[in-house]
Amino acid sequence: MKIDNIEKEIDEMGDAHVFTSTDNPLRSDAFELTNAEKVALINEDVKRILETLGMDLTDDSIKGTPQRVAKMFVNEIFAGLDPKLKPKASTFENKYKYGEMLVEKNITIYSTCEHHLLPIVGRAHVAYISKGKVIGLSKMNRIVDYFARRPQVQERMTMQIVQELQQALGTPDVACVIDAKHLCVNSRGIKDIESSTVTSEFGGAFKEAAVRREFLDYIKLDTSF
Repeated sequence: MKIDNIEKEIDEMGDAHVFTSTDNPLRSDAFELTNAEKVALINEDVKRILETLGMDLTDDSIKGTPQRVAKMFVNEIFAGLDPKLKPKASTFENKYKYGEMLVEKNITIYSTCEHHLLPIVGRAHVAYISKGKVIGLSKMNRIVDYFARRPQVQERMTMQIVQELQQALGTPDVACVIDAKHLCVNSRGIKDIESSTVTSEFGGAFKEAAVRREFLDYIKLDTSF
């Protein structure tokens, strides 16, 4: 990841990545069906797609594909749509009075582009400055994973992560940078396998240039062991 270019990209981007809503577009009846019912319906839909493409679904290699895809959609890669699976953001009193920045870097992201249903693969870097509460480190990873596991737009996902942590921690001082490859760019269309997309969201103190610079410098640290 070319961290040296991030601040320049952020400045060039300005507020162009801010949406009027950070909610994923869901219908009001999105959760009326059970997961089992959704799997059964998607199974038939995938079967129809493969048959339309001319695939022979009696072949041993592919006959189980519709069911596998349906279960994967509902129980794995789009499981983040289900509010019942939202991780509990357990927080604790900052008894040791740690007042500096805390950074959780290189959080693996597997998401799905909502425009072509192709993978988004990358890393998230999250930071906050405590105003009395701290959060378990693994909870930060789980929050990132939860918002990634749905049809997504990277800009929206970045904002959702920050807003969720702001609410949990009771502070605006939260930041997130995501650097990810989009297979809708890498494997189709322009087929540019080298490019990646960088998005950021800076809240509270992170809007100050010096604090933002400190965060980006932490991301550049070599922490391989």
